[in-house]
Amino acid sequence: MLLQGIAASPGYAIGVAKVLSAKAVHIVKRQLADSQLDEETGRFDAAIAATRVELEVIHGKLVAQQKEPEAEIFEAHLMLLEDEELVDRSKERVREERINAEYAFFTTSEEIAEMISALDDPYLKERAADIRDVSRRVINHLQGISSEPLNDVTGKIILFAEDLTPSDTAQLDPSKVVAFATQAGGRTSHSAIIARSIGIPAIVGIGGSLENAVKDGQTVIIDGTNGKVIIEPDEASLARYSQLQQEQHEHAQYYQTYLNQPSVSRDGVQVELVANIGSVKDAEQAAKAGAEGIGLFRTEFLYMDAPELPSEETQFEAYRKAAEAIGSKSPIVIRTSDIGGDKEIPYMKLPKEDNPFLGFRAIRICLDRPEMFKTQLRAILRASAFGNLKIMFPMIAALNEWRQAKSLLEEVKGELREAGISFNPSIEVGIMIEIPAAAILADKFAKEVDFFSIGTNDLVQYTMAADRMNPKLGYLNDPLHPAVLQLIERVISAAHANGKWVGMCGEMAGQKHALPILLGLGLDEFSMSASAILPARALLAKLSQQEMKQVAQAVLELGSAEEVKAYVEEHVQELK
Repeated sequence: MLLQGIAASPGYAIGVAKVLSAKAVHIVKRQLADSQLDEETGRFDAAIAATRVELEVIHGKLVAQQKEPEAEIFEAHLMLLEDEELVDRSKERVREERINAEYAFFTTSEEIAEMISALDDPYLKERAADIRDVSRRVINHLQGISSEPLNDVTGKIILFAEDLTPSDTAQLDPSKVVAFATQAGGRTSHSAIIARSIGIPAIVGIGGSLENAVKDGQTVIIDGTNGKVIIEPDEASLARYSQLQQEQHEHAQYYQTYLNQPSVSRDGVQVELVANIGSVKDAEQAAKAGAEGIGLFRTEFLYMDAPELPSEETQFEAYRKAAEAIGSKSPIVIRTSDIGGDKEIPYMKLPKEDNPFLGFRAIRICLDRPEMFKTQLRAILRASAFGNLKIMFPMIAALNEWRQAKSLLEEVKGELREAGISFNPSIEVGIMIEIPAAAILADKFAKEVDFFSIGTNDLVQYTMAADRMNPKLGYLNDPLHPAVLQLIERVISAAHANGKWVGMCGEMAGQKHALPILLGLGLDEFSMSASAILPARALLAKLSQQEMKQVAQAVLELGSAEEVKAYVEEHVQELK
């Protein structure tokens, strides 16, 4: 039997199935007398304290293993235990409604988790799992139940579950659990991130009922690279995947040889392979993974992780530390806040919209709220004295938006000069090309900006009029579609004609079928997830840009993404 899900952590595993039965949460609502309320809130405080100790132990183990990004997940869990909306509101409920702590906390946490789950942004939707993870731990303490459902897992097994919480996943022993598959979840869920960090294959979002499809003790294959679960495989499949496991091990060792190598093609063309980040710790990991800089610092997380607008000092420290983490000479492109639309921030009181992806967001908010925008620009400019920072404005559709944003930047520069505050006066300023209108007018923009960075995630959905969050439209959301490739070619040509450089910070930049085309089109900077950098550098070293120019020109004339992929596979022998 074959099951198909979402490839969450690449790799291959062969093992024996262990199915974790879904355990429903049974919360009984109890009414309390006034005389019981002090005792009940004290019981709740004790459960919060016990949960804090558990999470600190998990966090400490990850720090000791030098797994900073994974440890950061549990720093966020610990912060949830201080969250007023979650904890203080639950205690208020106990007293106001005279109910037991379990019911008050479960109801409050579910309300918040449901609200987050309704968002369009997949990264934010997955944060609902973090809230439920913390909620489960607290309620287990209130009910006297162990929070460690995997304590009885023994031997080398492949784990199947309805879902795994981040803390469940962080405590998996890779010597025993060699892979896992879940019904729920997405590629950006924290359980998927942790699976990638501990190096075990994982598949999420299978759907249906795993308990009916797979039984304890069955032999299974997990293909985390392609999102496939093979139950009771035949001898041919076992032999094939055993070979793939061996090749994977050899590839991992091979990629490490490129860790400190330059990013240069076979015919001597040098490009930059840089990373997309959302935090200072991401920058530290990117440096360890061989990134030559940062092509996209998503600053919106500074706004989303705060109860109010982040101060100039808070932002300055984040940008300065990120610059220091990646190296003072390495480039770091800071995207100004790309908030609004599907990224709800309650304290900003943004209007509800029928179509947030086409709505009031990013640069549109910044130009509407210039003081907020200038606070961020001041922080970036101050940090530019400590590293090779560049500024990028997102969601630019028209020349007047660029000019307004640039004018506000010049105002801030003047204010800093008057105050005698150091900054880089010649800091490069560019725009993100993610709207077809900007791509079409690239020749006009190129005369004024210092650089372009192509955001293919949104450029694809806007070009194809297909919501990238809608799985039914996946066949349209392909960056290899010739219509998208023609826009990319137009942008690169316009930039180079005006002596400007072009980067790409969408997911496309790290895809193996796209890299030969982008090299042939003349892309200067490729920004991707840190884990994709070494494989991309190894492939780049085998490619000739002159040969890839012919491939790029040929695929521009094709009619579909499928034809493009087939052409690349046939004519780029290095992919094999």
